[in-house]
Amino acid sequence: MAKITRIKASDGPKEPEETSVPEFSDREARALKKAAEKERKSVKKAEKRKEKIEDREAQGGKKGIGHVLTAPFRYLRDSWREIRQVRWPNRKATWKMVLAIFVYSALFIALIMLLDVFFTWLFNLILK
Repeated sequence: MAKITRIKASDGPKEPEETSVPEFSDREARALKKAAEKERKSVKKAEKRKEKIEDREAQGGKKGIGHVLTAPFRYLRDSWREIRQVRWPNRKATWKMVLAIFVYSALFIALIMLLDVFFTWLFNLILK
């Protein structure tokens, strides 16, 4: 396990203590290697997609009736790819956000009502 050296602002310059490199079991090392490989593959796929889009834009895309027929399908395909990249919240986080919206809405409604009552009173005072 790695040793952690804590440095405070009041401490003068010190030489850091020796830190040991964490030792991983074979299982952990394989899992890390697999995660790194997966990350490399996803980056490679993203680069290929970007190159494809740049090539398509460089060619100017299709024109005429072919473009009219393929554009909606391309839009749906690209939209589906974007939706797959979204990290959706779990049920607990969703309910927290819904509750926050309700609380904010209730506070905003109360503020508007108070301002309405105040300005109604003020205008009635001025006009009478």
